[in-house]
Amino acid sequence: MKTMFQATAAAVTAIALSAAPAFAQKKYDTGATDTEIKIGQTTPLSGPASAYATIGKAQAAYFKMINEQGGVNGRKINFIQYDDAYSPPKAVEQVRKLVESDEVLLTFQIIGTPSNAAVQKYLNQKQVPQLFAATGATRFTDPKNFPWTMGFNPNYQTEGRIYGRYILQNYPNAKIGILYQNDDLGRDYITGLKAALGDKAAKMIVSESSYELADPTIDSQIVKMKSLGADLVFNASTPKFAAQAIKKIADLDWKPVHILDINATSVGAVMKPAGLENSKGVISVTYGKDPLDPTWKDDAGMKKYFDFMAKYYPEGDKDSSFNAYGYSTSQLLIHVLQACGDNLTRENVMKQATSLKAVQLDLSLPGIVGSTSPTDYRVNKQLQMMKFNGERWEMFGPIIEDDAAG
Repeated sequence: MKTMFQATAAAVTAIALSAAPAFAQKKYDTGATDTEIKIGQTTPLSGPASAYATIGKAQAAYFKMINEQGGVNGRKINFIQYDDAYSPPKAVEQVRKLVESDEVLLTFQIIGTPSNAAVQKYLNQKQVPQLFAATGATRFTDPKNFPWTMGFNPNYQTEGRIYGRYILQNYPNAKIGILYQNDDLGRDYITGLKAALGDKAAKMIVSESSYELADPTIDSQIVKMKSLGADLVFNASTPKFAAQAIKKIADLDWKPVHILDINATSVGAVMKPAGLENSKGVISVTYGKDPLDPTWKDDAGMKKYFDFMAKYYPEGDKDSSFNAYGYSTSQLLIHVLQACGDNLTRENVMKQATSLKAVQLDLSLPGIVGSTSPTDYRVNKQLQMMKFNGERWEMFGPIIEDDAAG
């Protein structure tokens, strides 16, 4: 009996010792505990880009769903959200509050190029992840200079290059009029477009007109483009101004080819306000399934999305591409946090986010996956062309992948 007892005691001791490292593996930075993960966000609930507000609402609803399902590895998401009104000074104020007062582990999907640019240096100095920023400006996929910043949207230069190639292949003699938002968003699109057009850019581009976020309209810019003989409009803008451009082009009874950036392709926030008939023929790109597209009515991922909207965000528009975007970005964040396991340090969050291997989200187009590396922070490098038919977007052509780091 004594020998058996000693053997049992030894076994218990061995088990305890072997288990000790497992407990010791739990690592936390500010904002994470055994029971909670604090995530911060600023979003334009008001202001000139308030059309994007529904994205943040969909994300909050998604995290509510995750919490009801038990959280991430047993930890509940504490999602702290503030209105920045798409104002850089307000974003700075609110992000400082998130980091210094609320003590979040990371920021997630801060919306818009101006707001993200205003807080980028601060978050990198504090070594707080600026994760999946809702912008595609090149400065947000620059691991050498900003290792704590990672954008989600397709890189604007990547997207601009794809439009440039499309124009050369299909409209090689086009006279291009450019409308762009006067910030990193607009300038990056132009850089990508001109890079693809190459030495033909100078001859093909007949007009470049910018606007400021505070401008009431862009009517004069559209009138100028038409007067200079443009027959193809490249529109690098956000929803409010994209809708104005489409409507003004129709009011002028002008029929140019109209290419619109991916940020302004919401049917509810852009095409309907501009007029569905006026919007017919507009061209853009996509990387996600459109809730309005009957192609996906029996798709498993789309069914999950619709079930989510019905239960957790019933007041939201289930057909909105913005809400589908909110769902997808949230799903990717949960994927990263699950991969972190019990090592919820800011460093490990970035390590997992920069090690994505062919991640297929519920609403990603078939064949489009998210992959990243420590030297290439771009999540979305694959796109497909699409055209608005007066009711919804229709995809055409092959999946296009841009292999330039941007």
